[in-house]
Amino acid sequence: MEERRDRLRELGELLRRLRKGVGLTGKELAERAGVAQPTISRMETGQLLPTPETVERVAAALQLDQDARRELDTLLARLRDEVSRLRGGLAGREAANAARVRSSKWIAVFSSAMIPALLQTAEYARLAVAIGRDVDEDDAAKAAAIRVDAQAVLFEEGRRFAFVLTEGAVRTWPGSPSLMLAQLDRLAQVSTLPHVRLGVVPWKVEAPAFPLHGFTVFDGSVSVVESLTGDLTLTEAGELSAHEEAFGAFADGAVYGDDLRALLGEIGADFRKLAKQLGD
Repeated sequence: MEERRDRLRELGELLRRLRKGVGLTGKELAERAGVAQPTISRMETGQLLPTPETVERVAAALQLDQDARRELDTLLARLRDEVSRLRGGLAGREAANAARVRSSKWIAVFSSAMIPALLQTAEYARLAVAIGRDVDEDDAAKAAAIRVDAQAVLFEEGRRFAFVLTEGAVRTWPGSPSLMLAQLDRLAQVSTLPHVRLGVVPWKVEAPAFPLHGFTVFDGSVSVVESLTGDLTLTEAGELSAHEEAFGAFADGAVYGDDLRALLGEIGADFRKLAKQLGD
């Protein structure tokens, strides 16, 4: 809890410094951002973790440059991770992830082991949050519902998404082979959205690097690596650069559009054969 208070105070000090840097009073910033003045005061005194919508309003009112926005986003990402851990449970973690997604305009996802959360069907999501773990069933159901609800951002204007998966990620199936047919249809549908770029690296293509883990880059300022026990939030320039380079290398080897959908069709045929063999 004390760590969270320290982060909130640090966030408040940053916002106060940025406001004074552009010569605004708290009242003037509140008016420009269209939020209540007490909200600005509580944020600057470390008493309030702002919602993504409030952050966007304040950032726009302050006309932050790229460096200042990166510093703000880094602090917010750490705070949301800590809040998620304090709340505990899978649902709290998913809520924190959903908030991060909603606050981002540009998201790039590389996955080598599973379908990314933003692309999962409800059944796949339910298994993804619980399989191999000793979890509370109600908590897992709530977490899966939050994950699926967060996918609404895929259809919002003003956002951009890039997904690169290995063929291994698409072929790894939880539960049963038959549920993957619906999942493959989901991928094919999303691939047609104008502001979504979805590619899969076929197994026949030589890997440009060993895909040791997946990651998600938010607005070029934060990269999140999902592990079995929690998320690792990376913000150092060198770490971000390494992830962006890896993403680009795998993206260059991926297939898109009609070629992607043809590959998904081949994988679907294999799942049908497997389901028949297993009596699924």
